[in-house]
Amino acid sequence: MAKTRSVEITSTYDNDEDEGQKRTGTVWTGVAHIITAVIGSGVLSLAWSTSQLGWIAGPLCLLCFAFVTYISASLLSDCYRSPHPVTGSRNPSYRDAVRTILGRKQVWYCGLLQYLSMCGAAVAYIITTSISIRAIQKSNCYHKRGHQASCSYGDDMYMLLFGGAQIIVSQIPDFHNMEWLSILAAIMSFSYSTIGLGLGFAKVIGNRTIKGNISGVPNTSTLKKLSLSFQALGDIAFAYPYSLIVLEIQDTMKSPPPENRSMKKASLLAVLITTFFYLTCACFGYAAFGNDTPGNILTGFGFYEPYWLIDFANACVVVHLVGGYQVYSQPVFAFVEGWLAKEFPNSGFVNDFHSVKLSLLPTLRVNLLRLCFRTAYVVSTTGIAMVFPYFNQVLGVLGALGFWPLSIYFPVEMYIVQKKINVWTTKGILLRGFSVVCFLVSIVALVGSIEGLVSAKLE
Repeated sequence: MAKTRSVEITSTYDNDEDEGQKRTGTVWTGVAHIITAVIGSGVLSLAWSTSQLGWIAGPLCLLCFAFVTYISASLLSDCYRSPHPVTGSRNPSYRDAVRTILGRKQVWYCGLLQYLSMCGAAVAYIITTSISIRAIQKSNCYHKRGHQASCSYGDDMYMLLFGGAQIIVSQIPDFHNMEWLSILAAIMSFSYSTIGLGLGFAKVIGNRTIKGNISGVPNTSTLKKLSLSFQALGDIAFAYPYSLIVLEIQDTMKSPPPENRSMKKASLLAVLITTFFYLTCACFGYAAFGNDTPGNILTGFGFYEPYWLIDFANACVVVHLVGGYQVYSQPVFAFVEGWLAKEFPNSGFVNDFHSVKLSLLPTLRVNLLRLCFRTAYVVSTTGIAMVFPYFNQVLGVLGALGFWPLSIYFPVEMYIVQKKINVWTTKGILLRGFSVVCFLVSIVALVGSIEGLVSAKLE
């Protein structure tokens, strides 16, 4: 086993024009990364969210969040380079942009929220994966023993299996080495979204009626109705924004053309594609089940047959979330490992890479810090998921918690500073008003989602 000293770990504190990393990304690889991150566990809860909000408010909220997401991503893409969006120095991560444009005082707050949101997304993906694997077993059980059979399976074993797989996949060095995984995951997301859409459409045709109503699922308590509606907003908020990884994705893109132009095109295409799937999956799911719409459209067992198609769709979910977990975890890995490499430049544990040759496999380069830290990270997210295995409630809390500060506040403030916009001009007032409205939406969504999570834990 050979040992070499390397600086392969990229430091997020290095803002040089070229850190030696060859950038080969295009608009289409950017679209693949975005779709991998966005069309994940969130899409499976949108039919339930629409059922809580009703036929008017549900689709309207989906469109509003799509618009907000694109605006947020566009504002951020102009902050990749500063002080000029085309010729300035690179800001390869969200935190780099905040530190460079807004100053160091806001970096701690931004970093805390960003990495908590990323860790939360990883937890949500573990929960979703376990539910999908369990659904495959239940689908086969129902097919063999009938729809009224008692087919009950736990989640913990499947979470542990997914965590074990992620320990291995997490050894991928960084974002620049996982284009293939994002493309595979994007294909999987299209597959299960299309299957969910097709099953919903087929059930609507079979029912010969469109279920649901304008006001959504009725509830005997007005307070409970408001709570569930707010939680639905949190679920939609979780499903859409990808602002916290915009700059990491943009940092993979080659230039020319300017990276901000490529990222805006990728964002527009990705938001249009995801909105189409979101609207169709949400609306056909609600039309098929009405007030009985399950929290997860592919695992709530409104669909029993064809069982093999349900199995395939959930298998696609699992494969997709292997990549989705990495999209949200790689920035965390890069930050921690980059910071440690800067603080301990002479540490062999942090900086040395060991060449390991296994039979039938190419030579592997192993770093002890990477191996230990990433393994501990996967173990911790898996443990949290096992303690809080509540799909809709967890998505709602995560979506509401990170929506305003990360998707709205920081992008708006950075854009205002970058473009030197006077606060009292029309553009400045519109941007700040946009931020205030989104803040209020985030607050009500957070309140409803926390109430739902507490209630689920107490039951």
